[in-house]
Amino acid sequence: MSHSPSPPRLKRVPPGWWVGMGWYAGMLFTFLVRVRLPGEYEPSVRPGVLLYRWDGLLTQLLATTLAGVGCLMLERRPLKALTLVLGAATLATFSLSVGEIPLAQFLAADVALYFIAANRSRRTAFTALLMALGTLTGFLAFRLLAGWDVGTSAELVVALTAVVAWLVGGSAYEARRHSEHLATRAAEQALVEERLRIAREMHDTVAHSLGIMALQAGAAARVVHTRPDAAHEAMSAVETAGRETLSGLRRMLVALRQAGPAHEGVGREATVPRPAEGLADLERLARATTAAGVRVDVDLKGEPRPLPPDIDLSAFRIIQESVTNVVRHAATGSCRVSIVYGSEALAIEVADRGRGTGLASRPGFGLVGMRERVALLHGEFTAAPLPEGGFRVTARLPMPVTASRGNGS
Repeated sequence: MSHSPSPPRLKRVPPGWWVGMGWYAGMLFTFLVRVRLPGEYEPSVRPGVLLYRWDGLLTQLLATTLAGVGCLMLERRPLKALTLVLGAATLATFSLSVGEIPLAQFLAADVALYFIAANRSRRTAFTALLMALGTLTGFLAFRLLAGWDVGTSAELVVALTAVVAWLVGGSAYEARRHSEHLATRAAEQALVEERLRIAREMHDTVAHSLGIMALQAGAAARVVHTRPDAAHEAMSAVETAGRETLSGLRRMLVALRQAGPAHEGVGREATVPRPAEGLADLERLARATTAAGVRVDVDLKGEPRPLPPDIDLSAFRIIQESVTNVVRHAATGSCRVSIVYGSEALAIEVADRGRGTGLASRPGFGLVGMRERVALLHGEFTAAPLPEGGFRVTARLPMPVTASRGNGS
């Protein structure tokens, strides 16, 4: 059972904690710039009259409490949380004796604005931006109406940081949506490809089995009165092939039902059991086809070795479908299967000396399925009539580098 990787530790920190850290960092900066630090002749900013009085400190404490409540509510009710954080920034500014809401007091609001833009709908994010800019504008308007000095230029910088936080959050939101869309598309595509694979397996299995059954039934019909034992043997072979085919179809249909709709396939691996057939079953295939009346001569070159499951299965299915086409269309008594185990690729050839007329142009899924199998393995495939008569199918399946090295060592 596969487990999804755990998110980085920083991503597991709740957004409210980040907003809280932004608030306390701003508070620390506010007090630091109002004291004389080492190497300075005087503080960077002169503290206001109210800052160190009891009422000024009480104002800062109330503002911090508002910001803390806003941090706790950010994930559940983001706009209300932002309202509390903006209120805290405004309240904390009154005891500083400045003409604008400083960036240090607005830092927590910028962080909250980023998380709202990154995780909420575009409408909610835009509302949050209007709230932030409205707070800055309202603070300046209040001071102007009261006849006090205002720091318009400094407030424009603070407003710019709010817009930047909103834009960065919106970019993160769009990136996440795009990533989720790609993940959904990839899961749906994987499910479609898996069902196409099952369809190819069903076609290859059914087509081969029915071809053999048709030959055996025809042979039984011809000798049923003259050679009843041979007819009985042929019909027994038909029964065996039919039962095997039904069993295979049942397994594949169960697999299709378990695969579920597209949305259930997201984020999990395919549950479809893959067939166990491979080139090790080639002798059984040759015996069954020969018993049906078409002799299959197998020619192996190179040193046979274990193959990757996908290559092993595809090679067997290509040979099975090609032999099935010989049985159904070639009107010949034999065909030749050549397999070459190379160091870099597995080469397959199935050829016959039958009529070989028009098979490549016949409507159907056999050749299409073989081409798809080879294409999925980045191999080469050809299927064409021979000049001297007959038909030939060739496939070259490249071996993975690791498999080639491992087998060659």
